[in-house]
Amino acid sequence: MKKIAWITDTAAQLEDAFIQKHHVHVLPLGVVFSDGSYRESIDLTQEEFYDKLRLSKVSPKTSQPAIGEMLSLYEKLQLEGYDFAIALHLSSGLSGTFESAQAASEMTDFNVYPIDSKIGSFPMVKMIEIGNDLFAKGKDVVEVVASINEITSKSKLSFIPSSLNQLHKSGRVSGTQNFLSNLLDIKVVISFESGKPVMKEKIRSNKRAKNYVTSLLRADMNNGNVPEVAVINCNNAPDAEIWKNELLQEFPTLKVQVVPLSICVGVHAGEGTTGLSWVTY
Repeated sequence: MKKIAWITDTAAQLEDAFIQKHHVHVLPLGVVFSDGSYRESIDLTQEEFYDKLRLSKVSPKTSQPAIGEMLSLYEKLQLEGYDFAIALHLSSGLSGTFESAQAASEMTDFNVYPIDSKIGSFPMVKMIEIGNDLFAKGKDVVEVVASINEITSKSKLSFIPSSLNQLHKSGRVSGTQNFLSNLLDIKVVISFESGKPVMKEKIRSNKRAKNYVTSLLRADMNNGNVPEVAVINCNNAPDAEIWKNELLQEFPTLKVQVVPLSICVGVHAGEGTTGLSWVTY
């Protein structure tokens, strides 16, 4: 039996029990405020990040793990007797982490298979789970990597920023767009397409925006198997729980969980963001 290591980054927001069960090694993404750089989940908790974000006049920037940090991890895994590692990272449309993993994998004689998840959050968790199931069934690493790459096209994530304030601060929308959005209570829906977040709809009221995102889930449930969904959020668990209960009323057999988004998403989407994420089978 091959000894397999999984590598990912904090975009996946893995729970400690999951990390231990599946032998996952997590590289922290970072945020850079005016007073310095902080590693997610190590130097800064979710609560601490949003406290700093509220007080910051200038939007922080995000940072990725250094190649040297990746190489050190690869060398450590090799010394620990692992045969190879699968490195599953945040979408290359959002971060250079995947490209760094590719470059680092070419600098070592340890077998590392980098994968661009083309998304973040909940689908990354499912990719690791499915990969482990495939290994348990006797699939080799090439087959598992190919299967995970197929899952990237079946992974969905759509979210609704609570306002455009943070998107404006981070330079993603203009001041005029931000002003009109706040004045008219216009919500935007942002969905991942081909690994990049795309503004899909501008809708009056949060309720209508949630209905639109739920309709995307409903359509996929009608067209395929969607056993579970995550209600994703940026420090907005109360509203996420409400959405979870609404989904369970409509879909009693659906497994629904509330999942925090990486603080690196919060840098751009802002506190209060909610959304849905799922994988079709």
